[in-house]
Parts: sequence; structure tokens; C-alpha cells
Amino acid sequence: MRHEDTTEHVKMSQKSAKTWCLRLFPAFLFCVSFLTYYCSYGIHQSYGAAKPLNSSKSLCGGWLTQKKWESLNFNIGRQTRLFLKLDDFFWRERLSRLALPYGIKGSEQILMKVLAASARFPESDNVENLECRTCVVIGNGFSIKNTSLGSIINKYDVVFRLNDAPVRGYEDDVGNKTSMRLFYPESASSNPTLHNEPETLMVLVPFKLQDLRWLKEILYNEKRIRKGFWKPPPLIWLGDPSKIRVLDPHFLHQTAERLLHIPVHSSRQKPVHPTTGILAVFIALNYCDVVHIAGFGYPQSNNQKHPIHYYGYDTMRSMKNSYHDLNHEAVALKKLEDAGAILYLHPHL
Repeated sequence: MRHEDTTEHVKMSQKSAKTWCLRLFPAFLFCVSFLTYYCSYGIHQSYGAAKPLNSSKSLCGGWLTQKKWESLNFNIGRQTRLFLKLDDFFWRERLSRLALPYGIKGSEQILMKVLAASARFPESDNVENLECRTCVVIGNGFSIKNTSLGSIINKYDVVFRLNDAPVRGYEDDVGNKTSMRLFYPESASSNPTLHNEPETLMVLVPFKLQDLRWLKEILYNEKRIRKGFWKPPPLIWLGDPSKIRVLDPHFLHQTAERLLHIPVHSSRQKPVHPTTGILAVFIALNYCDVVHIAGFGYPQSNNQKHPIHYYGYDTMRSMKNSYHDLNHEAVALKKLEDAGAILYLHPHL
């Protein structure tokens, strides 16, 4: 082959390669743009402001979910069973070393009667079978007032609510879906049907033996004993026995010990226990893939007349003699938020 022909062939090859590069360049730019958007979107999902729930599905099974577990360093799994079961006979297999609220030592006989009347009903597997569980914990704080989050809250797979916090009349801000409501006798509403759905699980958090005794008296229609409560609980409680569950004290123990670092063997005259709010957050971190919260935090104000709930008339003054360390819990929530384990649905301090 002549030198001129070789040169011409090289030029043609270079021209052809250049043409293909120009054709592939837009596709290359698209790939780079897509990867950049995907990464920035994931980071925004983890640390950004509130967004529609559908986008939270993208967090399941991704690196952000793994980051959550690594940041928490909890030896837990999403198949955790939350409630005590009569057929477990857990006290025979592993005797509890702690009494309520962190164990069941000394409460076995009453607990057996309560579970016999309430825990024999099968669990719904609608949530259990989900590949991704999106959960929101709704606190009772004033911060959720006028947020118009109701329609967003209703889209979560699991909605946790606390104590006797109302729903009717506040749907625009707090929604009306309730999957589980954590309560104890002093915080129980006499008629749970008013602010819960028929399928809502009413989850008793037993802080003391009297709490289990109260539920046993309700379930068996026995004479009510009112001693031992800091506030009179309802003498008549219209809860559906098939929807009553008793939370395993293990979760309160782990909330105190691993999340709040509260000594569970304290001999102080006035013990400090986790609130039902921080307990619900810990449960959600065990049970769910995505955990968002709203309505948490107390007003940063010296005004003792400032309302603390989105409902009712309780003020900061009512928290003066609380059995909870609210400042300590606020620090714990901040750490969870900074770690990307939880996300607030509204601005907060």
C-alpha cells in the first residue's frame, strides 16, 4: 500500500472515531447528570426538609438505610416482635431480673391473666409483609400546630400516637390515621373509639404493677382499685380487647439504657424514666425502615404559661414535677437527627 493511501486511511479512521465520540457525548453527559442528581437527591432526602412520602420509599434498602443502622449501632432487626405473647412463657425460658418498668419480675401472674384475655388474637400481616415500612411518630407537642401535615401523615404505613392525644378536630395538622397508640392508665382515654380507627392497636406501656392490675380489672370487669396512681385512671374503658397489646418491657429498658443512658438500677427516691414519645421513636427505629417524626420538642421559653400541646390547656408549669428528663431526651433526638436516623417533618429548634 502506498504511503498516501495509508495516510488517507488513518485520517478516515480518526474522522470516524471523532464522529462516534460526538454522537456518544450527549449520552455520556446524561449519565453523569443522572448520577449527580441521584447522589444529591439521596443526600437531600437524608438531611433536607420535609418532602412527599412517596420519595421516602427510595430510602429503603439503600446506602442511607444502612447508614442509619451503622450510626445507631443497635443490634436490632426489622422483624422485632413488639408485644408480649401468652404462648411465649418467656419467664420460664429466661427469668427476668428486673421488675417493671424494665422487666416483668413479680408481675408474671397478673400478666398471664391479661394476656389470656387480650393477646390471643392473631396479628394482621399487612404491615409485616411490606418490603419497606415507612413510619411516623406523632408527638403531642405544640410545634405541630398549624403545620397542615395531616394529609402527609396519613400516607405512612405505620402511624404511632401517644397517650390520649386527640385526632378529631385536629385532622388538618395531625391526620386521622392511627396504627398504634402507646398509653398507660393515667393517660388513657375512657373511650378510645373517639380518636382511633377500628384497627388501631392500643399498646399498654406498663410502668408499674398497678398498670397491669388496672387492665386486668377492665378486661375481667372486676372491682377497680384506684390506689397507686399519680392521676385517677378511667374506671370504665371502652377499648376493644382484640386490639389491646402489652409492650414488651425490653423496649423501655433498651430506650433507657442504650438511647438515653439512664441507669435502670437507680436507687434514687424519684426515678427518671423515658417518656412514651422517646419510647415510640425507639420502637420505630427497631420496627421500621424509614422513621420520621413530628410534634416533638417543648417550647424554648421561660414563660411558664406557654402551652406545651397542640390541644388542651397544659402549660410548661405542668412539667415541673415530671418523672422525665426532657432536656436529656432532646439531646438524644438531636443526635438521632444528626446521624440521619430520623427526620422531622416540620421546622424545629
